[in-house]
Amino acid sequence: MNSTRNSEPRSRPPEQTHEEVRYIKYLIDNHIPVRVRLLNNEEVTGTIEYYDTSFIRLTREPEPNLFIFKHQIKYLSEIE
Repeated sequence: MNSTRNSEPRSRPPEQTHEEVRYIKYLIDNHIPVRVRLLNNEEVTGTIEYYDTSFIRLTREPEPNLFIFKHQIKYLSEIE
């Protein structure tokens, strides 16, 4: 039997898919409340008002707004 394998090397997946940017923009545009779990397991809630490559700005009512560095975030989830 003759195998029909492709002899070309496989291309690597892209380093950046830009899905994070689209998702955060979606959360901002729709004012969706989120819960942010930090690396120290502290949780904060609010809406994302602004983001860049390093941090997000979480707007909280009536508490003070927060600037959270992305490297401090374990995960974030939408609040239903």
